[in-house]
Amino acid sequence: MAGAAHCSLQAKRLLLDPKFEGYKLSLEPLACYQLGLDAAVAEVQLRDDQYTLDHMRAFGMYNYLHLDSWYQDNVYYVDQFGRVMNLSVTLDTALQKPREVFRLPTDLTACDNRLCASMHFSSSTWVTLSDGTGRLYLIKSGKRGSSGSEKWEIVFNEELGSPFIIAHGVSFVKSDAHSLAVLLLRVEKDELDTKGSGFHVTLEWVTIAERKEGHQRYEIIKRRVLEGKSVPHYAAIEPSGDGLMIVSHKPFTFMQNESDKLEENDDAKVSNEKKDPLYYWQQTEDDVTVTVHLPQDITKDDIKIHFSPDNICVTLKDQPPLIEGKLYSSVDHESCTWIIREDKNLEISLIKKSEGSRWPELIIGDTRGEFVMDSSQCSEIAESLMHLTSEVMNPNPEKENPPCNAQELEECDAFLEDGASLCRFDGDTLKVTHIINLGSNQYLFSVVVNPREMPCFCLRHDVDALLWQPHSDQPENMWEHIATFNALGYVQASKQDKKFMACAPDYSYAALCECLRRVFIYRQPTPLATVLYNRKEGRQVGQVAKQLVATLEANDPILGFQATSERLFVLTTKTLFLIKVNSGN
Repeated sequence: MAGAAHCSLQAKRLLLDPKFEGYKLSLEPLACYQLGLDAAVAEVQLRDDQYTLDHMRAFGMYNYLHLDSWYQDNVYYVDQFGRVMNLSVTLDTALQKPREVFRLPTDLTACDNRLCASMHFSSSTWVTLSDGTGRLYLIKSGKRGSSGSEKWEIVFNEELGSPFIIAHGVSFVKSDAHSLAVLLLRVEKDELDTKGSGFHVTLEWVTIAERKEGHQRYEIIKRRVLEGKSVPHYAAIEPSGDGLMIVSHKPFTFMQNESDKLEENDDAKVSNEKKDPLYYWQQTEDDVTVTVHLPQDITKDDIKIHFSPDNICVTLKDQPPLIEGKLYSSVDHESCTWIIREDKNLEISLIKKSEGSRWPELIIGDTRGEFVMDSSQCSEIAESLMHLTSEVMNPNPEKENPPCNAQELEECDAFLEDGASLCRFDGDTLKVTHIINLGSNQYLFSVVVNPREMPCFCLRHDVDALLWQPHSDQPENMWEHIATFNALGYVQASKQDKKFMACAPDYSYAALCECLRRVFIYRQPTPLATVLYNRKEGRQVGQVAKQLVATLEANDPILGFQATSERLFVLTTKTLFLIKVNSGN
């Protein structure tokens, strides 16, 4: 993390409401429509060897319903026959059955260690798709959401190793060639991890580009792997394909290939050689001794040393001065001497003018030398510090000013050693350029507000939930606070059975669902048609925020959850529910 800029998130005060009074439970009925599925969703249960919390977060809590943000109210899922099914809504009262737009060529049931199929809509005409067996498909879809022009055509497919799920993907043009970058998530066995869970998490950043020549139109041009010890809450590639942003509980680092390691080792050797001290120096209360190692061909006649009360200059032959500068304190320059010892070292003796003073450095600002302390000085310093240390936590509790006792610390005083952080990685240097310590700002969910931008992420700030939009092309405003969901941070904490959270792209409401049946909707404050009067404070109330609750008629667990500006989509094993939250304009 060295060299990374430590940043902070700046909330906009105008988007905060310190006088928010809470949500009023509304009993108004919500229009709820349901569609029975021809075949069940292709749910993949966790195996016995997928027992860690990371497996549960990555695969057990996977959202099987995929929202196409490029087209309004357009969702997809994969069924147990390997069919990619689509539902595009224009009118709630005239819903069509989900239709097949693509069928995976592989038999999903034939792979024993497969994961759930996953997809990401990289642009309005490109889709990246994984069958869960380790194969990646790049698909040109045409204009989606309308049965006439939507035709999914495979333009690239390749086996990329062990099974993965697609975390994110972008489509961009670089050097006049169309490229796609995809982020693949894996939880892999770690034989070296004997004390932890025995697994690590990898994010593979794959770049696929169009080729001008050759029979294969698209090919992989770059594969990079990041490794960490926790499943990231958020991982997204910048729209330009130049960087990557990750929110995670534990840090991620790029894994190097062997050639990079050799280069780095060579650089380390060079830097170590540079760090070898030019000279060593010792001191007593009366004098300072400087030792310089001389090259083999240097004789006594080649050495020129000039002493003055405050300066020293050492020159070998006709070369530039080897040591030159202002001494830390004055010396008796007429008493200073130098000799060449038998081991070909030059030894310079400087006599201090002020006896007893201790020099922290030989030459002011010169870091090329190393101070060597003898054993008598070490024991003297240790003895002088003895009264400040003890092997007992609180040896004298009756003392007037007792030392700090760690056992008396409150929970809120504890240092969060593994607090979540937001990191921005550069795609060329593979190093962290920006880092934000999120501390107590709990990650809640992510949402795509503008498909041409990176996904937004929502964090808890005190009782509220604040939505942040990353801007990779704006260094001065890289994370912008764009919306606030009042008291949502507090409200969601009480929902112990919550599975998914989402919000409308126009920020009009936030929603969360439990594992079974219940969906909670939190409409943000809207103006009232009639005037309400707050008798307690003696004032009129112009707007109110509402909580609505929907209970689904289903016994199957909720597998997918997506929100648009008008409606919520909830997917169970055999049914797709639509909940009308806002009426269209």
